[in-house]
Amino acid sequence: MQGDGTAFIFQGRKDVFTLSMHAANNFPARKQNSTLDVPLPDGMEDDDYLRTVAEVVSGVLQDFRPDLVLYDAGVDPHADDKLGRLKLTDNGLMRREMQVLDSVMAAGIPIAGNIGGGYHPDLTVLARRHCLLHWAATQMFVDHKL
Repeated sequence: MQGDGTAFIFQGRKDVFTLSMHAANNFPARKQNSTLDVPLPDGMEDDDYLRTVAEVVSGVLQDFRPDLVLYDAGVDPHADDKLGRLKLTDNGLMRREMQVLDSVMAAGIPIAGNIGGGYHPDLTVLARRHCLLHWAATQMFVDHKL
């Protein structure tokens, strides 16, 4: 899903960089313009997705050089999410969280993360997926001796 509210709120702001990575054909059909939109092919799986995340995040950190990163860790790219249209696994989501947190921290930039989109009929399954961000942040805390 595209972060259309965030994109709308900050449209035209030169001091705020918004990034949205989402399936090109997902909801909503008419999307707001982010500073950088990365439309992904339906059915993209873990390895291709994570390669794309690495390239995009690295480029944004180098080119925009933010003072702070606010990371919305949506779980709608999961294969079980009917709206997200991507095919990530739980392991792929966890790897994404670790990768994003590690990349931003390695650049010396503060990061705050929050849970975002994601849909599943079993709320326990959904809650566990949302917890992946917090588990990854805990691991970063230990690994970086914060």
